[in-house]
Amino acid sequence: MTNQHSEISQLSPQPLWQFFDKICSIPHPSKHEEALAQYIVEWAQSQNLPVKRDQAGNVFITKPATAGMENKKKVVLQAHIDMVPQKNEDTVHDFTKDPIQPYIDGEWVTAKGTTLGADNGMGMASCLAVLASTDIKHGPLEVLLTIDEEAGMTGAFALEKGWLDADILLNTDSEQEGEVYMGCAGGVNASIIFDLEREALPADHSLVKLAVKGLKGGHSGCDIHTGRGNANKFLARFLANHAEELGLRVIEFQGGSLRNAIPREASVTVALPNTQQAALTQAFEHYTQVVQQELSKIETALTSHITEANTTLTPFTMAVQRRFIATLNACPNGVIRMDDNFEGVVETSLNVGVITTEENKLTILCLIRSLIDSGRENVESTLTSLAKLAEATIEFDGAYPGWKPDPNSEIMHTFRDVYEGIYGKKPNIMVIHAGLECGLFKNPYPEMDMISFGPTIKFPHSPDEKVEIASVALYWEQMIAILENIPQKA
Repeated sequence: MTNQHSEISQLSPQPLWQFFDKICSIPHPSKHEEALAQYIVEWAQSQNLPVKRDQAGNVFITKPATAGMENKKKVVLQAHIDMVPQKNEDTVHDFTKDPIQPYIDGEWVTAKGTTLGADNGMGMASCLAVLASTDIKHGPLEVLLTIDEEAGMTGAFALEKGWLDADILLNTDSEQEGEVYMGCAGGVNASIIFDLEREALPADHSLVKLAVKGLKGGHSGCDIHTGRGNANKFLARFLANHAEELGLRVIEFQGGSLRNAIPREASVTVALPNTQQAALTQAFEHYTQVVQQELSKIETALTSHITEANTTLTPFTMAVQRRFIATLNACPNGVIRMDDNFEGVVETSLNVGVITTEENKLTILCLIRSLIDSGRENVESTLTSLAKLAEATIEFDGAYPGWKPDPNSEIMHTFRDVYEGIYGKKPNIMVIHAGLECGLFKNPYPEMDMISFGPTIKFPHSPDEKVEIASVALYWEQMIAILENIPQKA
């Protein structure tokens, strides 16, 4: 499993980095992680470690306790196998076939033009490195590697009673060293669907495509409070202000690629009167300058483009166009409410993530996140009302529960004490606005004690994703120490 193929394999701690290096070499975007899962199974078999898979495809590996540690509570180390596939527009990369190309950039490791997959490849690598070790002291271990976390938590949803026997779960899917998480947001997908009616292209009209590009994007949970721009909302604002005065006729809108990633790019194909070409260019350039000034401290690479378009589709009817533009422009986006109990933590948010246009249907796919059910339900109600006003259909699916904080968590107290013993300071005990699989694990295993921790990863879910090298060493140090200090069985 540890064959080297890039410079990162020489970093320290070498066992972890070598595993991550290998993980990068095997394509594993969501829905296409089977090759990596099978490689892990074969590696475990080569190490004489018991390994099995459930019907969903989750991978389970066990390892006996080291000598003298048999009386410790059993621990399951947990990570997800899949990664988010995002690339820069000028990057040629097939995530289902091509390896990720990691490289060292100063104090960080990043990838050439694509997401790195440190989310959650670093956690997965640490789980495998513990399994491979001969010198780490630990009690009885289980490792759970789930599939399809990023695209719907399919593996976590499918986890059944009886597959795990551990008392404690260490989730490795957090992204800030020095923080340990004891709770997370739940979420649900919301789809606002317009049935499209189209009409013939008016005479003396040209087809053009308006595009917004270069936004930072990022994780719709971890980064939602940063004020980063949403490409879908930018185009909606322009259309709401200028479509009718310029005589624009919407034909197709495409924006974003994942419901849990802040959209970096969006485009709308329109027909416009030939006499309005210059006016459109002037209006779009002015609008872009306004937005660039508004977000000058955050979005430093925002650009817009107008190009010729070619499509066999015809424009929406004006009635449909007005309802769609008004709905997208009015749709809430970003932070809805901050949490009252945890300073600086988002309670409820909404990401207008993906817009797709087919011949007869247009879908606005959003992801609602909230630490509390009532917060999620409030946004669901808002979107339902918006859809009713727009005479559109709304559907909710893929709901997953939050992970309620347990102030009496034994493993939380153990981690805190171990961390303070190593560094002379306490970790920040946090609740994260992102969705972790822990909430779903609590359904079949309600008594399992859980925490989540990890190295520092910046800009996950975007091609700017990077992991801090020094934080990986600290994370590994913490992993080794916490395993050695797991409480005894009662």
